[in-house]
Amino acid sequence: MCKGLAALPHTCLERAKEIKTKLGTLLQKPDSAIDFIIPYPEKPEKPPKAQKPSPGEALQWRDSLEKLLQDPYGLASFHSFLRSEFSEENAEFWVACEDYKKTKSPVKMAEKAKKIYEEFIQTEAPKEVNIDHFTKDVTMKNLAEPSPSSFDMAQKRIFALMEKDSLPRFVRSEFYQELIK
Repeated sequence: MCKGLAALPHTCLERAKEIKTKLGTLLQKPDSAIDFIIPYPEKPEKPPKAQKPSPGEALQWRDSLEKLLQDPYGLASFHSFLRSEFSEENAEFWVACEDYKKTKSPVKMAEKAKKIYEEFIQTEAPKEVNIDHFTKDVTMKNLAEPSPSSFDMAQKRIFALMEKDSLPRFVRSEFYQELIK
């Protein structure tokens, strides 16, 4: 009935030996603690205390999304407004890209790139941003070798979208109107 291992083809035996070797390697204890280090995300930086801008400063935001996003109070206000419209993913993506560009370590850059891709770019991502297929494809190709400019095209598209669509609505909002009084 059972003829044992001799009845198996030679290729099956070789494959079984390979698998056994690989499993044995995985089950070994690490030689040093360095092999066992688990990367943890960096501590998030505390945002600077945002001071309410003067009406004159807030007026400048109407003409420049860049100035709005660079001002901590402006960014927080804009993000809150977008959240009220259920479209905060654009601002969050822009902020994540800015943070990504400041990353120096190639290992951390690759980790952040993967996280940004999974959170904002990939199809059915939890906070998927609205970019065209060409931009998505270029971004995916850039991520094969992450660099500070990997998300530039996608970030520019989202910036243009916010500038054309979200900023005018924000400027017309009651909250913004209160700021410029």
